[in-house]
Amino acid sequence: MSARSASQRSPAMKLLLPSLIGALLAIPLFAIYLLVYDRQNQSETAQASIATGWGGAQLIAGPVLVIPWSKQVNETVTADDGKRVTKATTEWHQLVLSPEAASVKTDLTPSLRHRSIYDVVVYEARNQGSARFSLPPDLDRTGVPLDALAFDRAQLRFGIGDSRGLFGPPPAVTVDGKKLALQPGNGMRETGGSGFSAWIDATQLKGRAIGVTFDYQLRGNGSLALVPGGGDTSWRVASTWSSPSFQGGFLPSEKSVDDKGFTAIWRVGNLALGTALAVADPPQGDGNGRAGDDHQARVDLITPVDLYSQVNRSVKYGFLFIGFTFLAFLMFDVIGGVRVSAIEYALVGSGLILFFVMLLAFAEVVGFTLAYCIAGGAIISLLTFYSAAVLASWKRGLFIALLLSALYGILYLLLSLEDLSLLAGSVLLFLALAAVMYLTRGIDWGGAAPELEAATTE
Repeated sequence: MSARSASQRSPAMKLLLPSLIGALLAIPLFAIYLLVYDRQNQSETAQASIATGWGGAQLIAGPVLVIPWSKQVNETVTADDGKRVTKATTEWHQLVLSPEAASVKTDLTPSLRHRSIYDVVVYEARNQGSARFSLPPDLDRTGVPLDALAFDRAQLRFGIGDSRGLFGPPPAVTVDGKKLALQPGNGMRETGGSGFSAWIDATQLKGRAIGVTFDYQLRGNGSLALVPGGGDTSWRVASTWSSPSFQGGFLPSEKSVDDKGFTAIWRVGNLALGTALAVADPPQGDGNGRAGDDHQARVDLITPVDLYSQVNRSVKYGFLFIGFTFLAFLMFDVIGGVRVSAIEYALVGSGLILFFVMLLAFAEVVGFTLAYCIAGGAIISLLTFYSAAVLASWKRGLFIALLLSALYGILYLLLSLEDLSLLAGSVLLFLALAAVMYLTRGIDWGGAAPELEAATTE
């Protein structure tokens, strides 16, 4: 019998050896997990750098009509001669009037910007819409007298999350067909005060509604959100991007998504918003006042494949690769009588670990699927030739090649299944355990290792 075939270790000791080496391989496997996390952070930093100056994730709101109103208050003060006198002063407040109906149409044109191996999704959005304002019949409940309103000092406000994204022709806002002169800033609290505004004489509100139309273009990246506000808000978004994700507190009532793009329509009323159309001195909110996700209708332009999340998930299956491969070597050792040393287990495990490093490196350049094929093919070829030498048989090396090919195929399937991956993985482990129990049912794990002839010969 050859030196490779001779073995004095008990089956239990043979099992202990790959178990210890497999446990030690958890260290480099965890290091790869951290590497994926670090590369993902670098990618996000690079994407933010690419999008600098283009505009961030955009949030739009409005328009709203802000009408100042005055209130006379009596204040008791102490005069110079020490006498207490009553002095009348005028306090100015604000009535914020939301439109009774608003309609916005957004044409979203996406594109990819590149730098080195990194990409970021940016877009240009043309927002066209109209709004209709009128005084509510129950204005008295707000505590604001009609004759206290300074209609000639009213202001129309639009909120823009990142005003740097405004581009192209200047925004056009008209009231009853008359174009308004716009001012920067003084936007809405829902967008942190960012946006633009226009002074307007709203005296005609006393007798009829006011119609407002607007048209402006906006650049941004990643996502576009609208803060609904009004009696009835309709928002229609159309784009050629085929991978949208609808988020926020309001989901579209109608949507259509295919490989040519998507169309989505939101309809939100003030009953769903829980706010009145006219609010006197609304609270400014906390922090920067920006509307939270629960008050947004948002669409995210996501990339179809997040390679870092896929590599991260594949790393979590690393123990499955190590375990099944070591198990095959163990069966050849215990049943086939071919002794496998600790160094050989360690080298095979290092090859399996290297697969995930290669997968990450190639995926950043050529994409996940092609990188998976390249890394998997390289490691299968390497371990096939090495296994043929270690196990002293090309047939056994071919068995390892078939095992690894099946493992990589199953892993790719698990990564694709996502929600059903746990079910498929548990069934696979059950079948593997059943096979091991069947093959080792006659082994005395605590006794001396029998000198068996190889189950598979040259």
